[in-house]
Amino acid sequence: MLNFDVNDLVEILRDAGRQEIAPRFRNLDEGDIDQKTSAIDLVTQADLGAERLITDALRARFPDAMILGEEAYAVDHRIMSGLADAELAFVIDPVDGTFNFAAGNGLFGSILAVVRHGETVAGIICDPLLGDVLVAERGAGAHIRRPDGQSRVARVAPPAPLDELISVMTWSYLEEPLRSRVAANMAKVRMSMAYGCSAYEYWMVATGRAHFSGSQIMMPWDHLAGVLIHQEAGGYSARFDGTPYRVGQIDGGLLCAPDADCWSLINRQIIGARRDQSGSGA
Repeated sequence: MLNFDVNDLVEILRDAGRQEIAPRFRNLDEGDIDQKTSAIDLVTQADLGAERLITDALRARFPDAMILGEEAYAVDHRIMSGLADAELAFVIDPVDGTFNFAAGNGLFGSILAVVRHGETVAGIICDPLLGDVLVAERGAGAHIRRPDGQSRVARVAPPAPLDELISVMTWSYLEEPLRSRVAANMAKVRMSMAYGCSAYEYWMVATGRAHFSGSQIMMPWDHLAGVLIHQEAGGYSARFDGTPYRVGQIDGGLLCAPDADCWSLINRQIIGARRDQSGSGA
């Protein structure tokens, strides 16, 4: 079966939050947390349990679909192969912002993207503690939905001059020399906040609470859903060199802004981009 109901997918994420994530929040033992690549790249039993629940639910409904989970990828990188060509694929980040989650900080979320033939067609970002979701289907706009059924349209912030912009770009994750350049340039904007969580960064920019976000490495579970939601909320996004972000691309940088003109201003004044710039920040 290749047809999907986004409402059903929302409930799968909420269920994972209720069963696997919320009960473990501020309730993790030392043995429930492991490092992956560094002390700030963690995996917990909540990540593993939530991804297993979501994967099993999707597999039962879509036995022929490609399912790409962040934690499964950590074990076997080969499972990302073919994402851009899949007839139907689901991309899962069970707990985005695991460092925050493990620290008892509530800035984390679950992310699910639906991809067809190299195009993201639906995206969901779920707050596992509250059950609120930010959801979009291509061509249908972006909406905030609450568990009680309330829904409202999500819209990006209006463009603004550089010194009035609010950033949620976590520049500390950038590589040098880009990291130092962006950190210095953030003095030009009105406010710079860092969540260390793509789910909350996209929530902020898609609902008009911040103007821009950005990342250097674009793993699909972090960005596919958020970029679609941001675009459906009226925003503009592109790689640092100005080219569109495509399914399957994981480098080259990504910047999201209210519109194309504001994107260009931020890219020039904050990223300091050059046409020959690559994902290494050179």
